[in-house]
Amino acid sequence: MTATTDAGIVRTVAVRFKTAGKLHYFEAGELELRPDDWVIVDAGKGLEAARVVLPPRMVEANQLGEALRPVVRLASEEDINRTISLKSRSREALVKCAERVKHYNLPMQLVEAEYNLDTSRLTFYFTSEGRVDFRQLVRDLAATFRTRIELRQIGVRDRAKILGGVGKCGETLCCSTWQTEFPAVSIKTAKDQDLPLIPSHLTGECGRLLCCLRFEQDIYNEMKKDMPAVGERVHGPGGAGRVQARNILQGSVTIALENGMPTQGQHREFTREAANLVGGYDPAREAVFTVSDEGDLSFLEEN
Repeated sequence: MTATTDAGIVRTVAVRFKTAGKLHYFEAGELELRPDDWVIVDAGKGLEAARVVLPPRMVEANQLGEALRPVVRLASEEDINRTISLKSRSREALVKCAERVKHYNLPMQLVEAEYNLDTSRLTFYFTSEGRVDFRQLVRDLAATFRTRIELRQIGVRDRAKILGGVGKCGETLCCSTWQTEFPAVSIKTAKDQDLPLIPSHLTGECGRLLCCLRFEQDIYNEMKKDMPAVGERVHGPGGAGRVQARNILQGSVTIALENGMPTQGQHREFTREAANLVGGYDPAREAVFTVSDEGDLSFLEEN
């Protein structure tokens, strides 16, 4: 049974091995597959059970980076029962492994154990701040479980994804329910949203910056694009002054007036003061330029 036609078209299907896991593509052959079907696939290191996410579709073979491994069959009731049973065996294996880790006093924190469907491989996931010499541990585990042992170091965000938990919002962690990728988040993201830079407020269960800071970034950028920046001069009903603070979600600003009195209101009530532009001619580039930044203006005056 093959899914590659004479025209070089491959019938592919997308599956996940875990909830909120990454999509993996396999050759679907002639199997009739629908979303949520359980299938058995050849994952390269033994058979694995997976759930169909996207139905089969035809893809040109030359668009694939490498040949896809096949879907072996639809999962039977026996396969599903075996998968459930192996989860229980995996938890028992995790306890035994933890005992050996403690015996060897290894600086690692076990997170999860996982058998593949045919029990030809047992994988242990762990976190550690550095490299761990677990060669003796692997030998012990192989002798105990009589199968191939893999120890895989993961990051703290992956740990939170596996273990789950509740976020600051009171909801189950996004990464353990629906989020398949970890977005890039930096402290600049928090600064762009005018958030107080308090670590306990900005970090999640994993100890890293909250993923939802990135989810909301585009909305904040849209809401603040017409707002004056902190320190910018504006004119309003009470006179001229500089922006002391702003609340992006409320669309409000706090102004320190020239008479020393503070005032607050919607940013639309205030007019942004036009920047003083200084112009010149750059003979090297044969171009006219303008300068609006005070720092650039000072540099030009000094030089």
